[in-house]
Amino acid sequence: MDNRISEIRRQIRALRVSMLEAEAIMRQQINRDEDCAFVAGDLLKMRLVMSRLVEEREVLGDRDPIIVHASVAPRRRAATSAFIRPAKRELAAGEARA
Repeated sequence: MDNRISEIRRQIRALRVSMLEAEAIMRQQINRDEDCAFVAGDLLKMRLVMSRLVEEREVLGDRDPIIVHASVAPRRRAATSAFIRPAKRELAAGEARA
């Protein structure tokens, strides 16, 4: 059973790296305004395989996290704007210009 858990963990690690690479390729295609349907389909298939491997791993009793060190950097969060535009004021009757 330990050999099967080790094999599943190895497959999950490799699949995660492949998924990160496919996501990077898909982002590049989107940025170039190209069709990314093929890569997106492959990514969905990888997710299906991943979910089945995770289920099998949990059935075997392995709940330890799997660390992956990939060459693909994780996405950064979008920068929030520090400048907030002031709301427009409504002029009252006494403040109206003549």
